[in-house]
Formats: sequence, C-alpha cells, structure tokens
Amino acid sequence: MRRYVSIDIGGTAIKYGLIGEDGRILNRSAADTQAYRGGAAILDTVLGIAGRLCAEEKISGICISTAGVVDTEKGIITHSAPLIPDYAGTEYKRVLEERFGLPCEVENDVNCAGLAEYYSGAAAGSRISLMLTVGTGIGGSVVIDGKIFRGFSGSACEVGYMSMRGSDFQTLGAASILSKKVAGWKKEAEGRWDGIRIFEAAKKGDMLCLRAIDEMTDVLGQGIANICCVLNPEIVVLGGGIMAQEEILKGRIEKAVEKYLIPGIACHTRLAFASHRNDAGMLGAFYHFRQRRLER
Repeated sequence: MRRYVSIDIGGTAIKYGLIGEDGRILNRSAADTQAYRGGAAILDTVLGIAGRLCAEEKISGICISTAGVVDTEKGIITHSAPLIPDYAGTEYKRVLEERFGLPCEVENDVNCAGLAEYYSGAAAGSRISLMLTVGTGIGGSVVIDGKIFRGFSGSACEVGYMSMRGSDFQTLGAASILSKKVAGWKKEAEGRWDGIRIFEAAKKGDMLCLRAIDEMTDVLGQGIANICCVLNPEIVVLGGGIMAQEEILKGRIEKAVEKYLIPGIACHTRLAFASHRNDAGMLGAFYHFRQRRLER
C-alpha cells in the first residue's frame, strides 16, 4: 500500500503523520509551530518532519495543509495574517520536491477541512457543502461536486471579512469574542477567561457566560444565513476547536439560522458538526493531493 506524508500547518501546532492510499491515518504526531519565528523557520521544521518520515518508510508523495492564502498551482503561500511573519512567498512545493524527489501538493487549511468532510465526514455524498471553521477567526470553503470553489481570483469564501453590524463576521462571531466580552463584563483580565473556562461556567449556569455564547451564536446564525442566501448549500459543516462544545452550541446556532434564513432555503439546508476535527487538515491535504494527481 502506498503511503503519503501529510502535514497540517496551523498557527499554534503542526500536525503530521502518514496516510495510506485508502485515506486511513497510519500514525500521527504534532509539534509547536513557533509561528513567531516566521516562514523560513516553519519551512525548516516541515523539511525536518518530512525528512524523518521519508527515512522511515517508502513514501509516494507529500501533502501539505496550511494557514494562509495558497496558490495551489505553484504551491506557494501568497498571503498570510501577521500571526506568521514573512510567510507569504514560502515555496513549499518547489522546495520539498527538490529536496525529496517526490510530488508535493499544497492547499489552504480550511479548504482541506472542507474536502475531508466531503470525502469521508459530515458532508459525504453532498452536492454543495459549506465548511466554516470557527476559532480565532472564521474561515470558509465551498465544495461543489467534490471540487473546491475558488472564485475568479482564488479568493472565494473569505467569509470572515463579510461586513456585519458595523464590523465583520469574524470580529463578532469568532471564539475570541467570548473572552473579550466575559472578561470585560466581569472586569477581570482577559487571560483568565479562555473558552474552556467560559463553557464550563456556562454549563453551571453563569449568566454572563451564557449571554456571551448567545450573542456569539446569534452572529454565527446571521452570518450562516447570509451565506446560504447566496450559495444555497445542501449542508453547512461547523468545525474549529470551539465546535467541540456541540452540546451547548448546536441548538443555539440552529435557532439563530432559522431566525435569519427564509423558510424556503432553511428547509433544504442541514447543519452538522465536523467529524474529523483535529485530523481534518491532514486528511484534506491527502484528498487534495489525490485530486491533483488524478487530474494529470
């Protein structure tokens, strides 16, 4: 069975391992991204990971999922948030192929999550799926008949920047808003109120934490409804670390979507939570690699 190196580069952690040609993850591990060190240092880390895995097994290709805007033809990062300094211009495809003599394909991490859910997760079998990842910001991807919809210039579904309520979708609806609101209302340091503590307090009936969650999910519902009015997806899949709190979030988000979305669209739209969670990037990178290689 052929084996592939798959590496998922996020702002906090780099998750990596081997994936078989059947899409099964054979092993997995993780390392700190150390994003503050910048693009060149992250590339060196990726080269080290790939080198170790290639030395242990016979490898047929290298699959990369990464934060940032990606030119998938050239395998280059074309734009990145300030979290990773000097990341734009990082040439994963060229450098890895020259170093290891193996094919390499690179894709944006949210697009990878969308592909993972389409091929073997919550969106399996759907014709049009919308993937939203909710974390520090909000990322989106659309999969139509198994292919990522990229738009005219490759910038489709940058939904986090969508204007809403005098601000934008990700400023008002991402997980980071919870800490800011709760700490401000309680007049405490923001660092004392991370997402885990907020949800634990909410489950115990803390009214301020519940209020913050309600406000966030109302924004999410409105944003999802706005996107659905344009795309009319069959399913909306919600991912990102905060979506592990499905018990609290599911009913609230469904109620908010119903509030903002016209019934004629709402009745044809399913809401689901991501199946693959931490494995989504690695799996999606593999599916993207497979797509690219089959197209040639």
